[in-house]
Amino acid sequence: MPRRLADAMALFHPDKSWPLLLQWLESQGVDMRAEVLILPLLLSLAAGLGAADKPRPGGDVVTVLLLEDPALQRLGERLFMDARLSRPEGQSCAACHDSASGWSGADHEKNLASGIYPGAVPERFGNRRPTTAAYSTYSPLLHAKREDGELLFVGGVFWDGRATGHLLGNPAADQAQGPFLNPVEHNLPEAGTVVNSVESGPYAELFRQAWKTHGVEAPPGEVTRRKFGLIALALAAFQHSPAVSPFTSKYDAYLRGQVRLSPVERRGLALFEGKGKCADCHPNRKGPGGTLPLFTDFTYDNLGFPANPENPWYRMGPGLNPAGVAWVDPGLAATLESLPQYARMAPANLGKHRVPTLRNVDKRPHPGFVKAYGHNGYFKSLEAVIHFYNTRDVLPRPEAVARPIPGVNCWPRPEVEVNLNREEMGDLRLSPRDEADLTAFLRTLSDGYQPPRSRPVPRAPGVADRSARPQVSSRMGSGFNP
Repeated sequence: MPRRLADAMALFHPDKSWPLLLQWLESQGVDMRAEVLILPLLLSLAAGLGAADKPRPGGDVVTVLLLEDPALQRLGERLFMDARLSRPEGQSCAACHDSASGWSGADHEKNLASGIYPGAVPERFGNRRPTTAAYSTYSPLLHAKREDGELLFVGGVFWDGRATGHLLGNPAADQAQGPFLNPVEHNLPEAGTVVNSVESGPYAELFRQAWKTHGVEAPPGEVTRRKFGLIALALAAFQHSPAVSPFTSKYDAYLRGQVRLSPVERRGLALFEGKGKCADCHPNRKGPGGTLPLFTDFTYDNLGFPANPENPWYRMGPGLNPAGVAWVDPGLAATLESLPQYARMAPANLGKHRVPTLRNVDKRPHPGFVKAYGHNGYFKSLEAVIHFYNTRDVLPRPEAVARPIPGVNCWPRPEVEVNLNREEMGDLRLSPRDEADLTAFLRTLSDGYQPPRSRPVPRAPGVADRSARPQVSSRMGSGFNP
């Protein structure tokens, strides 16, 4: 091992952020770009020098270094909050991804109405609910995996997985480019417009420094493409930062031995792992090396959610939605159809959407605030979603009852009736108390919890140590506006 690296390992305590190591090496005269051969070693050091219980983000070693770059994270924050980057001006990333609601839609009235948000042009709406921007960098690149004879697709970002990560090395970075050029979101005409606005804006010097560090000389057209890529990587770096993805929920504190769960929360946890079958798709135990769980297995499912009749996408003109009111959300199938190697698998994935993280699933600015749930915003409370999972295949269709009340005496038909998940939901036989206990547990997943300042809390009698062995999703083997 080079002497400077040995000195660095002795200098840095394990609870320090490992990007400090990079800064220290540079202060010693190490040219990080020239000494590219030490990058794999730096990555291995990161596991020990960074926050030791945080998982590794998606992508290779170079991508990880970019996501962990504090300067790039600072640039990304400015980009994320910049309402100039739209036409007309006024639409920032934060307009649909606000910290107060777990980095998802933070407009009570919009959530109550449809859950679907307008873009810079207020008459134009997307077709799906904004998902959370938090923890998105941990998604692997979209890929196929065979498990127990079934072909699963894993990874990617957006509800339909179309941000695969194969362009910029991380799905969240690929995703960050999409809204700028989407006519129902930021509505900018081309990548050059985004780059010019950034280079002429109030944080132009931050971008200039980032380009000086990470850019490469190229023909003019290629420079624009690369700068647009760097802008997206900076946005992903911000989303990866502790400001957005901090791992500070009560459940994190519980796994760290800093707090006990209440009796009702413990009952909910037992249901989550057992009768409720939630952990089959949302693993909740520590991973390899003691890393904290992400509460998603990054796969895709058709949960049988009804179409949302309030979805404004049905009203968009033929220039945006040629199918009009007959539009049916294809989910992952549309992404697979666009990829020649996967196109033939599209029918088997019609109606499937990305399994979201449950982190911050109930985070809201105040108790009366309404959050929308599901890819299309059909549900207006966490309790309603849990009840649907529990009773989807038990309650009849509305046409079979005299006075239909969805969720009380019926459920509407699924928007897509093929490829339904019938193994992990539909008839869970949970009691009303079980549903309430599950809700209580899910509320421990909101970031911003402050554990008591005391010694580590002894585990309650009879409660299993969930850091003792890694939990693996049963479907995975061992192995923004969306």
